[in-house]
Amino acid sequence: MDEADRDAGPAYVGRYAPSPTGHLHLGNLRTAAIAWARARSVGGRFLVRVEDIDRQRSRPEFEEQQLADLAVIGLDWDGEPVRQSERDSLYDDALRRLPTFPCFCSRKDIQRELAEMGGAPHGAPGAYPGTCRDLSEAARAEKTAELAASGRGPSLRLRADVREWRAEDALHGTIVDAVDDMVLRRADGMWAYNLAVVVDDADQGVTEIVRGDDLLSSAPRQAYLAHLLGAPEPTYAHVPLVVNGEGRRLAKRDGDVTLRDVSAGEAQRWILDSLRAGGGAGGEDAVAEGLMGMDLSDVDRIADLPEVFDLMAIPREQVVFR
Repeated sequence: MDEADRDAGPAYVGRYAPSPTGHLHLGNLRTAAIAWARARSVGGRFLVRVEDIDRQRSRPEFEEQQLADLAVIGLDWDGEPVRQSERDSLYDDALRRLPTFPCFCSRKDIQRELAEMGGAPHGAPGAYPGTCRDLSEAARAEKTAELAASGRGPSLRLRADVREWRAEDALHGTIVDAVDDMVLRRADGMWAYNLAVVVDDADQGVTEIVRGDDLLSSAPRQAYLAHLLGAPEPTYAHVPLVVNGEGRRLAKRDGDVTLRDVSAGEAQRWILDSLRAGGGAGGEDAVAEGLMGMDLSDVDRIADLPEVFDLMAIPREQVVFR
């Protein structure tokens, strides 16, 4: 989305949406800072959403600490954070408006069928093979009774009528990827991430989603869900992940990577350094390859970042935490 697009379209609304299942590490905080600076640099609104649909792993103490960590490095947000655990009625309404079918397969059932078929007939490896999509009413009733006898129920899947969809990304251009009959509500009654995040973004008027590029392939299916729900399809900006020296996504096992281990000032300096010319993306090699980063010579605090922020100038390679 360029400046002209933002001027012509709805007012910019961005967001950061962590799951309160642990502490935020420096990679998470860097992504949050980019999302915040992106919104503030164009005079937009910035929201924080607590994605706590995983009620078994989510903890209020982690939510409290995550919000405190975002604030202590200099980020602010508009309004009170909303919680997915308090939005069941929105998801219920969306589910009623989507074409669905019950699925009686376990994950092992799907893996076994995919192995026997040599992969899904359409879509990416591991995509749902359509096992329960066209069951007869009698077969569905029988399988429902079998699950009920053991105290379980089916999941609900989207009945997709396309094989692929596209999404627009500020850094990656047009992304086209497979769409399958994705789960919308799990067999245990929990909402699936894809449904909840699309409903929330539509309800909150989010216009651009800045997040890690490990979720790049999810964008088309989420844009497709927004389309089915009659909601504007947001644009995206999938930014490079922070990885360890072995190229794996940064995690707590990699050492001093959270604000329990380093000061807020040290975290801010590291985040800003990762956005400078070649910062964190390969040093001199990155500069030689044109990954110039931003001129942050006069920026010492993340709070001042929006004044000079340019999304298109961030390093495009994974940032290695050392």
